[in-house]
Amino acid sequence: MNTDFLLQPFNNIDGLHLNNRVVMAPMTRSRATNNERKPTEELQGLYYKQRASAGLIITEGSQVSKRAVGYINTPGIHSKAQVEGWKKVTQNVHDEEGKIFIQLWHVGRISHPDFHDGALPLAPSALNPNVEVFTENGKTDTVTPKEMTQEDIDQTILDFKNAAKNALEAGFDGVEIHSSNGYLFHQFFNKTSNKRTDKYGGSIENRARFFFEVLDAVKEVLPEQKIGARFNPSLHHIFGMEMDEETIPTFEYIIKKLNDYNLAYIHLSEPFNDVSDIPYAVTNIAEHFRPIYNGTIIINAGFDKEKAEEVLKSGNADMVAFGKPFISNPDLVERFKNNKELADWDEETFYTPGKKGYVDYPKA
Repeated sequence: MNTDFLLQPFNNIDGLHLNNRVVMAPMTRSRATNNERKPTEELQGLYYKQRASAGLIITEGSQVSKRAVGYINTPGIHSKAQVEGWKKVTQNVHDEEGKIFIQLWHVGRISHPDFHDGALPLAPSALNPNVEVFTENGKTDTVTPKEMTQEDIDQTILDFKNAAKNALEAGFDGVEIHSSNGYLFHQFFNKTSNKRTDKYGGSIENRARFFFEVLDAVKEVLPEQKIGARFNPSLHHIFGMEMDEETIPTFEYIIKKLNDYNLAYIHLSEPFNDVSDIPYAVTNIAEHFRPIYNGTIIINAGFDKEKAEEVLKSGNADMVAFGKPFISNPDLVERFKNNKELADWDEETFYTPGKKGYVDYPKA
């Protein structure tokens, strides 16, 4: 298989020379098993170092505040201890000549009072997503969240700004704002999860307002060229999200408006499930949004080497993000280069504590 496109360098992310167009996608791995929710050199430091031959690594989602938490053992980027932990991770990656962005995360209603000393999770509207989350007590049903006040929104904007500042201190090459997969910003975007009647609800422009306020705050502490954003326009029946006739037009509005910024990239996901019977869904995200966006596009979800080559050759994306293949193939880039068979991953260890299924996958 010819990998002329996938393995060629990429220089369109301002100031960064990327050795190839292979991106390690952000993946929750639940290994921050300490009271401070900080990454450690022996776990996260080694894990990302092993995978540093990727053109770009995007870390697992890292919460911007205590209120942003929705999963056990996930790291944050809001405390001094967390910043110090991430410094070791970024140094390890840079020592291998890799590049690494951190994904800034707020789960919104995909959480539980167990994470917040009994307080309700925050969301645009008091609508239960009716899914299960995993807490210290095991799988737990979600609850009806608290509709965010203006004070809550203002504080969350500040939380993202502070997290971006912390990311810079921790040595990251940039940040990705997680605006995808049914989490907080996505909940604001979709009319089915946002029933607000103030300036953050109703019209498409209003439902996108919170995201752009956060983006504008983040770029006060980071150059726009060091900021990416992730979107999943056709997410449906997953993470409590439901599409309607305004969902795709909302994402078209957001992505067109992002042409006014000079972002590092936008990171798009192809549908996670079959949405071909949904009349207002888009089944080919890269092809649909390429004519709309002038900047760098990373595409994700379900790609193998052959499909990645095809989408790059078509011009519908500039880089391709791989998730699960990177779990079991720390040397994924080298395997692509040498046409080596890929190792299978063990789903039983995706979210379990410790080294097993995390840093013990061998290279080819």
